[in-house]
Amino acid sequence: MGRLKSFLKTSLLGGVVVILPVVILVSLSVWVFGVISGVIEPLTHLLVKDSEFNQFLAELVVIVLLLAACFFVGVMVKTRLGDFFYRFIETRILRLAPGYSMIKETVIQLFGNRRDSPFSSVVLAQVFGNETLMTGFITDTHEDGSYTLFIPTGPNPTSGLIFHLEGRFVHPVNVPVQEAMRSIISCGAGSARLFAEYTAGGMKTPQL
Repeated sequence: MGRLKSFLKTSLLGGVVVILPVVILVSLSVWVFGVISGVIEPLTHLLVKDSEFNQFLAELVVIVLLLAACFFVGVMVKTRLGDFFYRFIETRILRLAPGYSMIKETVIQLFGNRRDSPFSSVVLAQVFGNETLMTGFITDTHEDGSYTLFIPTGPNPTSGLIFHLEGRFVHPVNVPVQEAMRSIISCGAGSARLFAEYTAGGMKTPQL
């Protein structure tokens, strides 16, 4: 039962990671051509028959179909053939589209697993050497005990700054990367757990 639950979960999330960046990219393109579609709407309305479903039923059917599509794609990319075609299409087509890579990285941080994440752990860092704390991620460690950190900017976590700090200015917190990323996207909302873990570690005031 546990394996089946894990299979269903990873397949569905895998499909979301594959499909959602494409959907967002297409949605942005549709928005750009919104004015044009508005002009030709009377003509398109004449060509499309009215749906036999009411509004609620139509929305329910769409949601079910989207979830089924995500699950199906998630299962397919787990196979060698499906993974090959996905990598081929992504490399040759999707990555050429402006913004696709940024959107995908954001989606992976929200829905991907820790293995997908390029960040090893969440930290609160004293990047200026004073009491100011910033949410960041360890991207590399060094023999002298110092760290390389990526400090994202909210609400867009795909942009930010890279800092190289001594270990005494870096305070790891026991918070999942995905949770910290959601806090950044929401401009700091949900940071309570970050500080709870920080104070629980005995560091109620920054070490200067």
